[in-house]
Amino acid sequence: MAAPQERDIVFSFAYASWGTAMARGMCFSEDRMVETLLAHPEVRRLLVAETPRSLPLKLARQALRPPPPFPADGAATLYGPTRLRRRDPSGMRAIERSFKRWDDQMRRVAAKRGLERPALITTHPLIAGFAPLEWTSSVTFYAYDDLAESQPLRRLWPAYHEAYRRIRRSGRAVAAVSPALLETIQPTGPSAVVPNGVDPEEWVSPGPAPAWFTDLPGPRLLYVGSLESRVDVGAIATAAKALPDASFALVGPMLDEAHFQLLRGLANVHFFPPASRGEVVALVASADACLIPHVDTPLTRAMSPLKLYEYLAGGAPVAALDLAPIRSVSPRVLIRDDLTEAIGAALAVGRASEPERREFAQVNSWRQRQESIVQMALDA
Repeated sequence: MAAPQERDIVFSFAYASWGTAMARGMCFSEDRMVETLLAHPEVRRLLVAETPRSLPLKLARQALRPPPPFPADGAATLYGPTRLRRRDPSGMRAIERSFKRWDDQMRRVAAKRGLERPALITTHPLIAGFAPLEWTSSVTFYAYDDLAESQPLRRLWPAYHEAYRRIRRSGRAVAAVSPALLETIQPTGPSAVVPNGVDPEEWVSPGPAPAWFTDLPGPRLLYVGSLESRVDVGAIATAAKALPDASFALVGPMLDEAHFQLLRGLANVHFFPPASRGEVVALVASADACLIPHVDTPLTRAMSPLKLYEYLAGGAPVAALDLAPIRSVSPRVLIRDDLTEAIGAALAVGRASEPERREFAQVNSWRQRQESIVQMALDA
């Protein structure tokens, strides 16, 4: 018989599946939340719901690439909701109908799998705002980004703002990764700021960095992340010209080629494709300094840069342009208005000692961070 404090929980991804989470190394906040819930002693039964997918598209993808197995043990199960359309509608009435259907699906699946009045944690703002969810005991919206400022999702911006309004009206709980994001949502129910974190075990013993990185002339300056408009290419270009002996390594998926043309002619700026999780750890552990050269926008002000915590867990000093979410995280984050000055200050500080970086990883672990979200959901 389950202990009285144990509860059933449903977790719903925003725009991901178990397969995509596994493919990216279970490194993002919603991926880590699944791991937290799978191991949590107060979770009796767990149902993980993927993003609703087009049924024809899902069948075609599964035929080409079977999804990785979910660690089901009877108490934890995975469900992939399906629909005919490929993406969320943008009209309010259509969104209401779509997420009412999702709600009906999930209610039936949860009952079939034996969940009793489960608490729901979702990273999808449209689920948190538009789904009725009367079959749940509580709803907690885990806001990992301000999607209402994401350019690829621009067509849904009015829907996200309406979802935020409905979340406020409903009094549903909200955990946001930054104060700015929490202020945007303005919840009227339970709320908390829960920044991103790291997995300490992942950073215990970094392997050797790949030769394509260690062969670069030093000092080696590293940026890991999506190569898109949030990166201040002007600041990087100025720093690269001012520091011709340094190597700037930008590692990640190229999402906006035109935005980075300014850097293409600079001999000491190097672009590399996305790295595996093991390579990311090794790169950070080998870099002389790591970079956060983000432009100041509503999107970046609402972020909790995951790379910041990974850089520090790996022992690298961080050179950054000023943004509120990265202030006061660590004295090893050197913030300046000029990236060249920030790099000079970071190199002067140097890499952290082994005890220091491991202590940072422990204090900022995902489990410790996300415990407050789980308790918010269970207590709501």
